[in-house]
Parts: sequence; structure tokens; C-alpha cells
Amino acid sequence: MNPNSFLNTKIEFLKGVGPLKADVLRKELGISVFGDLVKHYPFRYIDRSKFHPIASLNEEMSYVQVKGTISNIKVFGAKRATRMSAILSDGTGQMELVWFQGIKWMKDVLRPQVEFIAFGKPTVFNGKFNMVHPDLEESSKAEKVIGPSLVGVYSTTEKCKVKGLDSKAIQKLMKTLLSHPGFAVEERLTPELISHFKLMDRPSAIKNIHLPADEQKLAAAEYRLKFEELFFIQLRLLRAKWNRQQSVKGKPIGTIGDLLNGYYKNYLPFELTNAQKRVLKEIRQDMGSGKQMNRLLQGDVGSGKTMVALLSMLMVLDNGLQACMMAPTEILANQHFQYVTEALQEMDVRVGLLTGSTKTAHRKFLLEELKEGRLQIIIWHMLSLKIVFSFKI
Repeated sequence: MNPNSFLNTKIEFLKGVGPLKADVLRKELGISVFGDLVKHYPFRYIDRSKFHPIASLNEEMSYVQVKGTISNIKVFGAKRATRMSAILSDGTGQMELVWFQGIKWMKDVLRPQVEFIAFGKPTVFNGKFNMVHPDLEESSKAEKVIGPSLVGVYSTTEKCKVKGLDSKAIQKLMKTLLSHPGFAVEERLTPELISHFKLMDRPSAIKNIHLPADEQKLAAAEYRLKFEELFFIQLRLLRAKWNRQQSVKGKPIGTIGDLLNGYYKNYLPFELTNAQKRVLKEIRQDMGSGKQMNRLLQGDVGSGKTMVALLSMLMVLDNGLQACMMAPTEILANQHFQYVTEALQEMDVRVGLLTGSTKTAHRKFLLEELKEGRLQIIIWHMLSLKIVFSFKI
């Protein structure tokens, strides 16, 4: 079967689902087709190969697995207050197993003096350890029922659980899907990439992310799927950049004139670092290309990022254009305005500040100054964009 056809099959056609459960899976987990279930990865894994002696349990443990014989099976209360308990002993100690639901079914499962494996969260009640609603399997049947030592835990919801779609049920559906005769997934990476980065093939990665054979296979599967996700994100970014450079043409900023040279020689308050010089050189090359530039400049507080932005704006002004510095908050916009104004106070450069707090009359004045080209730099609070677009400039 074609992989795409198989993965696009509606989830109700998977054995064990049906129309009612399919409706819950769609609404609660966004699982509509087989492919959605494949991408519903476990959020953690439980090692079912390890057993804890009851004497070693403590309240800090999350989920544990213990093995022992069952005794003292009792049912207490009536109707909604009914509960059932049993004692599990492993030679190092005893703990109580408790059920408030499914008691009728559990009465048929539990058998005295038979060895069981219990899995759940250990808690303390009246000074003794107990486990409420544990997963319980006979030791003799455990390998067949439990399966691999590493078991995936799947996210679900309360509405799903009511309909019998808890993590264990979703894992069972996943086994059914992965063992389906028509199961197939396409390989998305080239053989050269897989070989060069020593990646697991995609079909094996999908199977081992859900049903890992061992910890090494699980680690290889996680690495492969993470690599693939980041690889395609990077490809999309590169394609978007190429498309933007081909379709969006800008004005080349090629002249380095009196403003930048004058500020650099006479007013620069500190010597630029090698990193700042390198970044400015790269920015100058980008702006000179006539193509849209998108750059992320990273640095600690006080490392000189604003100075790099100021020098970049002076390049723009030297080419007869205007510049805008945008800030995400009004406080930051005011800080930038103060910084730029003080830095350029000895130069013939007009700087304006436009924020959401700018009065209407002054806003109109600033926009008119921008329109006429008399205002060379504007410091702009980004959330005030809707204010600006309400005017024709």
C-alpha cells in the first residue's frame, strides 16, 4: 500500500477504535487519521524490566514495579463506597493494593498465593505503603502482556479515559497500527544524509519511538526524528530567505559618507570590539546588496548592540534615506530615544519618538515631518503601529 494512502486512512478503521472512540480521539487529541496516531509520541518511558523490593520503597518514588504473591483479598463497603484490597508480599515486606473501581473484574483476576507484578505509584496511608489501582499482571503471563521492557506513556485526557482511551489503551492501538500488514512510512532523507550523520532509517525510528527494543534504539530513534524536524525547519527558512531575496528588491545602501565617518572619528564613546566591527562589515555588505536583510544580533546587556544599530542607521542616512528603530515596549523605546539623542547631540541629525502615549497633535506633527523628510530617525514603539496606520503618510 502507498504510505500516504495508509497514513491518511481514517482512525475509525483501525481495529479497536470504531466511530465512538474515533470521535473522542478527534476532539480530544486531534487524531483523525493513522498518520496523526503515528505522530502521537510518548512523552516519557517506563522501564518494566526493573523490580523494586517493597522494603526499599519511599514516598519520593514516582512509578515503580514490584513482584510478589497475593493474599488477604477483601471487599469493604457497599454501592458507591465499595472498595477492594489485597496484600502483596515479596519476602522483604508487604504493601496493600487498593481498588475503588472495576472491583467485579478484579475479583476474577486476583488469585491467592499466585505471583503477580504490580505497577503504580507507591503512597503511604496510616504509616504503610499502598498502591491504588495498580496495573496488575500474573508473572507467568507478564512477558506476553507487558511486552518490551521500555513502555511509552502517552498523553491523554479525562474524556478519553472515560471512553477507555488511557495511556495503556493508546499504546495497544499503537501496537495494532505498527503491526498492520499495510503499515508503511516514507523515508524523507537521502541515503547520503543518513549515511553521513549515521542516522536510523525513518521506518525503524517510528517503530522504536513507540516500541523501543532497548535504550540504545530509543536514543537513536529520538535523535533521528529530532534531526529530521530541525533539518526541514532549516530548509523552510532557507527557501523563504531565497524567495524573499528574489522577490523583494530594496535600495542598495552603498555609500559611507560624512555622518558615519564623522561620528566614528569624532564622537564614538568607546573603541569597537572585533565582534562589533565584524558585524558592521556584514551588515554593510547585506545593505549594499539591495536585498532585504534579516539579522539577529545577540549579546549580553551592555555589550553594545544599540551602538551597532545606531551606526547602521547612520549608513542609511548617508544614502539619503530615513531610519526607524522599533522597540517592543514603550519603556525601551524611551530608553533608545534618550540613548540615540544623546549620542547624536553634536551632529545635525533630527530624531523623533513615537509611542502609544504620544499626544495626537504631536503624532500628526511627527508623521508630517517623516513624510516631508525632515525627520531622519524615528524611534518607534511597535504596539503603536495601528496608530500610525490610521494616518495617511
